[in-house]
Amino acid sequence: MRTNRFNKLTAFVAVAEQRNFARAAKQLGIKASALSRSIRSLEEELGVRLLNRTTRSVALTEAGERVLEHLRPALESIGRALDAANDFRDKPMGTLRLVVPSIAAMTVVARALPRFLAAYPDIKLEISVDDAPSDIVGERFDAGVRPDGRIERDMIAVPMSGEFRAIVAASPSYLAQHPAPRTPDDLHAHNCIRYRGQWDGAVHDWRFEHEGKELEVAVEGSLIVNNFDLALRAAVEGVGLAYLPQEWAAPFIADGRLLAVLQGWQPRCPRFSLYYSSRRQVPPALRALVEFMRKEAGQSELTRPQVDLRVFKKAS
Repeated sequence: MRTNRFNKLTAFVAVAEQRNFARAAKQLGIKASALSRSIRSLEEELGVRLLNRTTRSVALTEAGERVLEHLRPALESIGRALDAANDFRDKPMGTLRLVVPSIAAMTVVARALPRFLAAYPDIKLEISVDDAPSDIVGERFDAGVRPDGRIERDMIAVPMSGEFRAIVAASPSYLAQHPAPRTPDDLHAHNCIRYRGQWDGAVHDWRFEHEGKELEVAVEGSLIVNNFDLALRAAVEGVGLAYLPQEWAAPFIADGRLLAVLQGWQPRCPRFSLYYSSRRQVPPALRALVEFMRKEAGQSELTRPQVDLRVFKKAS
């Protein structure tokens, strides 16, 4: 009913502006007879005559003038709204809300952000860093980032990084007082900064990989955290050994504030993927981000910097 009324009002404005049924009908892409019926129906619904017409001319009545005066700005506003929708359809713009775990935020996402924002200046990003499980649909995020294996099957996942390594590191002051571990079993004699995952609430064992074999060690220590940055800072201050993403710890190792140990035991960690909820009518801004991350993932192995870990060696 409302659609039909809107069509009739649009028809009235066309006739009022053209002052001619034939030209108005051509503008609207309908027959002049259908246009005439539409105007007549509108006048009957309103109970007033809007147009005086003869076989030679068309003129607005006083009521028609008043209706046209109010309709023009309303239709112009609707036109602008439709143009705005078309802009969103055709051009990457607007705000994207993402939820990202802290590891991905500090490594993959932080590295890619400057290039993405430079390539798409009309897109704004709002990023929530959260290691806890998130419902991107219920919480109104456009997309999220998670490690592979933690993405629901009904989501669409796009790899955005390669696999990365985890390392064990400590400050020079800590290692000056405690012999550096040579194998994961030696960790039982160390104060290890443990991590409680926000995803599952568990205090995680430390996983290692050596010559194709994997093992896990249930470490002990005086500090448990649920934030890798806090674990890193505690390690820098000499609290103990920390199990960290290699890229996160790399700047601290490069300037000597941390030293890596057990380098031959570094495990591979799952890659991160960008995920979202539907393939239908994906907004251009999100589509742009997906394509950008696909390219980033393809180049990540070629552009990933090599890190000098400078392994601490205890003099024997």
